[in-house]
Amino acid sequence: MRSSLKVLLCAAALAGGAVAPACSRNQSDKSPAVATPSLSLSKDRVPIGSAVTLTYKFQVAPDASFDRNYYVFVHVLDPEGEQMWTDDHLPPTPTGQWKAGQTIEYKRTIFVPNYPYIGPADVRLGMYDPATNRRLALNAQEVSRREYLVTRFQVQPQSENVFLIYKDGWHQPESDAKNPSVEWQWTKKTATINFRNPRKDATLYLEFDARTDLFNPPQQVTLSLGGQSIAQFAADAKNPTLKTFPMTAAQMGNGDMVDLTIAVDRTFSPGNNDPRELGIRVFHAYVEPK
Repeated sequence: MRSSLKVLLCAAALAGGAVAPACSRNQSDKSPAVATPSLSLSKDRVPIGSAVTLTYKFQVAPDASFDRNYYVFVHVLDPEGEQMWTDDHLPPTPTGQWKAGQTIEYKRTIFVPNYPYIGPADVRLGMYDPATNRRLALNAQEVSRREYLVTRFQVQPQSENVFLIYKDGWHQPESDAKNPSVEWQWTKKTATINFRNPRKDATLYLEFDARTDLFNPPQQVTLSLGGQSIAQFAADAKNPTLKTFPMTAAQMGNGDMVDLTIAVDRTFSPGNNDPRELGIRVFHAYVEPK
């Protein structure tokens, strides 16, 4: 039924003179592949809500050239072909600068969205120009119209993660009106996250931004475990930025629970009848034991 509906929609779009990205027919299948893509994950069993690092690699063909900067689209699908989430992006080195025979490799760390699914997942990748919907031919297993299967992994339940309790010093969660999947919480001057002691070394992932326009120099942030400072950094990120911090078993102590404190040296009030005391805006926090 889904395939029949797609055919009808594509036919209607073509008849009306519009060409949707999934219905485009103006691409020659004889075009040579411009690159051989590959994608690897930092772990093959990925719990919902966890951080995972994606390593992208493109082996540019010996005779390839790029007339513009193309996006990489990345779709994560369940076995029924339903899209669960994406990681579409512009490569750090724009494709307009890629050279024939060159190997392009880079990493991106993402947080797995809270999607209601557990089980195997396919990752499909391609390259396209958003202005024209043109997709490039790649040297990989093609699943559909220049959309290529590059890897598979297992989605695990969120219960596999170290559960974090946003304890004291947090304002209520908020979300983006245009994209409700983007959520955050503002800290107060001091905010505490509580979690069960993993009793082994771990890494803290913290994705945040700050009102860099209000502070010169930027706010200073101190991370502490059990009252002991483990890291300090400048809140100089005006867009969501991910930082990682090592946490040793010794720093987390011998107790069953651990208190992680996020403290800022200065706060601000947004005004307009909003009296809140705001520190930094936290999008994700995640503790990954070694």
